[in-house]
Amino acid sequence: MERRRFLKEGLKYGAGIAALWGLGWSFADFSGPGATDPAEKEIIGPFDWSPDEDPPQVAVAQGTDRGAALAAALAALGGMKRFVGPEDRVFIKVNAAFASPPALGATTHPDLVEGLIRECRLAGARKILVSDNPINDPVSCFRLSGIEGAVRKAGAELFVPGPRDFQKASLPEGRLLRSWPMLTKAFAPATKVINVAPVKHHHRAGASMILKNWYGLLGGPRNVFHQDVHTVIGELAALFRPTLAVLDGVTAMVTNGPTGGSLSDLKDTRTLIVSTDPVAADVLGAALLGMDPDRLPYLALAEAAGAGTRNPDRWRLHRVRAA
Repeated sequence: MERRRFLKEGLKYGAGIAALWGLGWSFADFSGPGATDPAEKEIIGPFDWSPDEDPPQVAVAQGTDRGAALAAALAALGGMKRFVGPEDRVFIKVNAAFASPPALGATTHPDLVEGLIRECRLAGARKILVSDNPINDPVSCFRLSGIEGAVRKAGAELFVPGPRDFQKASLPEGRLLRSWPMLTKAFAPATKVINVAPVKHHHRAGASMILKNWYGLLGGPRNVFHQDVHTVIGELAALFRPTLAVLDGVTAMVTNGPTGGSLSDLKDTRTLIVSTDPVAADVLGAALLGMDPDRLPYLALAEAAGAGTRNPDRWRLHRVRAA
């Protein structure tokens, strides 16, 4: 975009984006992950794949085997066939932000990825695509996290984003998410979307769970949003409404998030949450971290945007124990 417009928009995002201009970055010539083709038409959200259930369904499975816990939680909700059917194109949004092994808990566990793919295949899905826009090199992140191997083993497609797989998208009522490059090549063709993320402490947002996981669909210099992280997470919650949220609290990263790096950062919390309400999932995840959900401002913003409810009295809660 032209310099004048860039500077005008930059005032909305604070000093961070101005600094990027000083480095010579602009949306027009940004060549890293999240570049957009100027000829591409902008798409307008929100993007809603939710089952629109009232009350929202929440299943909490206790156990240490992720595959068994996933099966138990889905059974409590009536099975995957309630949410995914024949001819559906399913996008599974993982957290593959870092080139980190599964044991360190910084990324979506491959056992969950494999389990979700198998459940979707059994439900008759026509196509299953798994992706994220990692912070580190995508190929290394997918490989070291074990996600690549899980996708191949279960027979789905791994989408590794390239510089031209992004398109500008907007949340009409958003303050930050306006004409921003997003990984549309992954999510736009989907008829159903599953967001699957680990429970982690986060040094800026307080916690990184389902709602923070949408951050991985942003391209461009997304670090400018760090100055207003709660607002952007709230806007992402308004922009993306998943079919299911799968939150992995079998182990939780309770310190030094979101990257961790040591087993001492983890705690065995032995809980897997599957919900049609991503806000409800994050409320329960906050409890696993020993956090008061009211101290995570983005949860209130997401609720106000209609993305879900923080009130347990409005959930239909199922508690099960995995075999």
